[in-house]
Amino acid sequence: MTSIAQDHSKLGFIGIGAMGLRIAGRLLEQGFPLTAFDRNPDKANALIESGGTVARSIAELASGADVVLSCVLDVPVSGSTPAAEQGSLTLLCGGDEDSFHAAKAIFTAIGRQYFYLGPSGSGNTMKLVVNTLLGVGMQAIAEAIVLGEKAGLDRQRLFDVLSKTAVIAPAHVGKLTKAQEYDYRPEFAVGLMNKDFRLILETAAAVRAPMPTAAAAFPINNAEFADHPDYDFCAVIDRMEDLANVNSGRQRFPREILSPTKLR
Repeated sequence: MTSIAQDHSKLGFIGIGAMGLRIAGRLLEQGFPLTAFDRNPDKANALIESGGTVARSIAELASGADVVLSCVLDVPVSGSTPAAEQGSLTLLCGGDEDSFHAAKAIFTAIGRQYFYLGPSGSGNTMKLVVNTLLGVGMQAIAEAIVLGEKAGLDRQRLFDVLSKTAVIAPAHVGKLTKAQEYDYRPEFAVGLMNKDFRLILETAAAVRAPMPTAAAAFPINNAEFADHPDYDFCAVIDRMEDLANVNSGRQRFPREILSPTKLR
């Protein structure tokens, strides 16, 4: 299979959402000719300033592209919108192994690291494994924070120290910084984590994998999603503070001040 390269490969990109816009933008920055399509033309048009072109249909896009990419195929990513902008995503790939090797120029343009997991579907399965730790870990952090606050620790000092301990994963450190300031603008929305929790538990049921901790964390995420669907998934910290009645700091940093709808 011919390797994909900037000088002879025309890319088509389907789906220009929060992640798609940034990934497509990175590919344009790295010199790939790229045509975009989205059901909302305004989203695709946002790439014109960066040198992209816009197709009126998927058929039109596919007819002029050597490679078609979509955020719904079996190359899920680990990382949020800042990582997509910086080209530092982790790519979890499933499918034909020869195609994986041929696409390395694309992976290098948008990701810090990329892995071949196996046949089609393997990438999505690995994404669920990764996001199990992301979601359950966030819930564990929320409970630990509430324990400290209820036991009398100063909230700011608690967050400062916790973020510097070895037990907090890199993906959670930035979330602590946001939650410390009651900043729940979405980088990875609670609704996306909610969708992943559902897929995780459905997959676990299908393969008969016991997951009691994930099952226990899901209702808290679900409650936050029901009330504030446009918040970041780290807002489960706020949810637990509400449940524990330790949210007096809101008088200084009201939730509304840093809500996504106020800051768009």
